[in-house]
Order: sequence, then C-alpha cells, then structure tokens
Amino acid sequence: MDATIIIQIVLLLIGFFFLIKGSDLFVDGASSIASLLKIPTIIVGLTIVALGTSAPEAAVSITSSITGSNAMAVSNVIGSNMFNLLMVIGLSALLNELLMEKTTLEKDLPFLVGITILFAAFIVIGWDILNIEGIILLAIMVAYIGYLIYSTRKSKDANIVEKPKLSTPKSILFIVIGLAGIIIGGDLVVDSASAIAIAFGMSETLVGLTIVAIGTSLPELVTSLTALKKGENQLVIGNVIGSNIFNILFVLGASSAISAIPLNSSMLIDVVFMVIVTILCFIFGKTQDKFDKKEGAILVACFIAYMAFAIFRN
Repeated sequence: MDATIIIQIVLLLIGFFFLIKGSDLFVDGASSIASLLKIPTIIVGLTIVALGTSAPEAAVSITSSITGSNAMAVSNVIGSNMFNLLMVIGLSALLNELLMEKTTLEKDLPFLVGITILFAAFIVIGWDILNIEGIILLAIMVAYIGYLIYSTRKSKDANIVEKPKLSTPKSILFIVIGLAGIIIGGDLVVDSASAIAIAFGMSETLVGLTIVAIGTSLPELVTSLTALKKGENQLVIGNVIGSNIFNILFVLGASSAISAIPLNSSMLIDVVFMVIVTILCFIFGKTQDKFDKKEGAILVACFIAYMAFAIFRN
C-alpha cells in the first residue's frame, strides 16, 4: 500500500478520535454549565446531549457542504441513519431483547418516519436540497425541541437539576476544547476520506455511506452497548431514534442552509432504502412493542446486503 494512502488512513482515524472525544468534552462542559444555570437535567438531555451525539455527523456534513463535497455531506447522514437502525438496533437486539417505550413508539418513531419521507420528498421534487429546505428542517427541529421541553414540564423529573460535575472555568475549557476537536476532526475526516476515495477510485457517496458514516456513528453504538450492559435496554431505541431525528433536522438542515446541496440521481436509491428501513423498524416496533433476536438478525442482514450493493454499485 502506498505510503500516502497509509498517512491518509492514519489521519482519518485521528479525525474520528478528535470528533468523538471533542463531542464528549463539549457535552460534559455544556451540561455542567446548564446545571450551574439550574436548567433541569431532563431538558439538558433533550437538547445539549442530543445535539452533542450528532456533532460528529454535523462536523463532517457541514465541512463537506462548505468545501463542495456535497455527495459526502448527504451520504454521511444516510449511511449513519441506516447504520443506527440496522446495526445498532440489530446487534443490540441480537444480544438482548429491546423493549419499546410508549412515547418512543407513539410519538418519536412516527415523527422520524415523517421527516424521513419529507427529506425524500425534497430530493424527488428538485434533485437537490435547497437553502430554504434546510431552513425548513432547522425550523422543524426548533419546534420539535420546543414540543419535547413543553411535554416534559409536567413530568416528575421536570424540576430535577443535576449537580454540576465541573467548575465554571473547567466547563468553559471543556466547551472550547470540545468545539476545537469537533472542527479539527471534521476537517481531517473530510479531507482524508476524500483523498482515500480518489486513491482507491471510490466515489464520495460510497465513502460517506460506509467509512465516514460508521465512524461518526460510533458514539451511538458505544452508548447503546453501554446501556445494554447496564440493563437499560429501552434506552437503546430511544438513543437511535433521537440521533436519526437530529441527523436529518440538524445535520442536513444546517448543511443545506449554509450551501444548497445538489445530488445525483443514484442517491435517490439510498434515500428510498432509508425510508424503507425506517418504516420497517416502525412496523417491527408496532407489531409487538419490542425488537427480538429474529428482527435483529433481519436488520443486520439488511445492512450487510445494502453495503454489498453500495460497494458493487461503485
């Protein structure tokens, strides 16, 4: 293997490290600041933590949009969402049965299906994602967060404030270092992934759907496996659904609001597959309020089949 390619692979791995560690530091710092300001813990989880887990995808997609790597900006989100639904839920269900919370089943999952179809509609209508459509997605995100906060105000946990884990100076330092890590990591991942794609004759779409998407989805995978280990199985699906919602509304919304993203016709297949996978997960959840080993095996098989198709298509 050429030395230049090895260097790019190393830079890609370093980029993923900066992205994941940077998002962790940012969430820790921002959460502590929120606690110091007496913001309820449940609201912190719905906003700061939720946005923080989508920070790696956001950094990569926004950087890609700014630098003109439009295919990677969108394929990163599509690949990440499919990895979350098929591999994170699939592998977790194979390890242990996943129960569905009532709110997730009745509100969050149908909402995810709706915005996924909306995203597909944007592409079908104009073969690209315009600035105005990005603004619409961001507006929906703001409304969604507002609804979540409003709906949780009446719960018994609405006034619980977590004790700050960090002092104010340390919290600010964590936020600054975390943001720097996210920005640097995003640049490294986009630049090195693009270089690898060129070197191996791969398309940006394939790199975004596979290497980049899986790398930026590592926080969701680690979080879900940790929840399984602690016996908090119901958190796995909530974590995945929340991440996918923010990937579409926040990551794609911000990317396309900054710069309109023109797409190629082949990407419509990826979007249609994402819609089908999202609906499939809704059907699995709706039929028995859980994901069992059989459904987990189906989801993992779907991911393997799709990756084979994506590689063959390239």
